[in-house]
Amino acid sequence: MIVPTWKKYLSYLFELHIESAPSEFNPHLYVSLRNGRYQLSTANAIYSYADLYDNFSSTFKRLEWQDKPDQVLLLGFGLGSIPYMLEKKFDQLFRYTAVEIDENVLYLANKYTLPELKSAINIIAADAFAFVQSCNECYDMICMDVFLDDIVPTHFEQESFLLHLNRILTPEKGILLFNKLAASKKDREQAGQFLQRFKKVFPKGGFINARGNWMLINDTRFIKKTG
Repeated sequence: MIVPTWKKYLSYLFELHIESAPSEFNPHLYVSLRNGRYQLSTANAIYSYADLYDNFSSTFKRLEWQDKPDQVLLLGFGLGSIPYMLEKKFDQLFRYTAVEIDENVLYLANKYTLPELKSAINIIAADAFAFVQSCNECYDMICMDVFLDDIVPTHFEQESFLLHLNRILTPEKGILLFNKLAASKKDREQAGQFLQRFKKVFPKGGFINARGNWMLINDTRFIKKTG
């Protein structure tokens, strides 16, 4: 949806509420306009924020694209910030499979973001946990971004689910990015505990500190060397 110029200017001064679409999964789900971008939020979390979705934006800047991915799996879609920023900010067109359980989220994405994108996106309205368990395809990049408000449901952090993610990740060149909240001391303690479980399945794994989140990655060789 095209943003009226006057609304875009106002959104740099204060947040403009655009539409609410509460659902059984997200009782407080709404789209607002901030800094000229559509933002999807719940009571305690930001689900999408175009190219300003910083946890993934800052992570993509740190990646060493040894082999550019072709097939990308998105677990949790929001308004489609990941394909939006990769296309608009990083000039990358990939083929996406996007899995999102909340049909109201998909309604909002179709209304506010998808018409602007050129990337091929196959959207599946399904439970990401069930999808991964039954999936027989392999993906060059998997972005795990499933939250209910600001919580990752516990079954997505079990070793059994991580093993399934590993199974559908393209061998050798596949990149897994797992978004984990790390804003408070308690969050970081929980993220550290999860990292130990994560490294049992991905021994070469690590994380990128992404502005209040840890982005766990299956192999640190995909992170650009600095200094």
